[in-house]
Amino acid sequence: MKIKIISKESNPLLKRTEIAFEVKHTEKEGTPPRLEVRKELAAVLKADLQLVYIKKIETKSGATTATGEANVYDSLEQAKLLEPEYIFVRNAPPEKPKKEE
Repeated sequence: MKIKIISKESNPLLKRTEIAFEVKHTEKEGTPPRLEVRKELAAVLKADLQLVYIKKIETKSGATTATGEANVYDSLEQAKLLEPEYIFVRNAPPEKPKKEE
């Protein structure tokens, strides 16, 4: 999976950087999981994983390239203030099922 940054705009009023990106995913079927893309994007941007939130990622039918939008916040408090709850849920790692005793 390769990530290419299409645009990177600083938004000082909201204390975040708004990113448009492209992901080439030829080795897997379908769009890669959001968590994998989030980790790779954080590595490319040299940002803390907790401050990167993917808003949208989509692949056109039959293509091996996905496009998406993400926000990189200056602080976790700012992210909690601005991002809707569903974005936090979508970007959270999947929970492991608990064992019943």
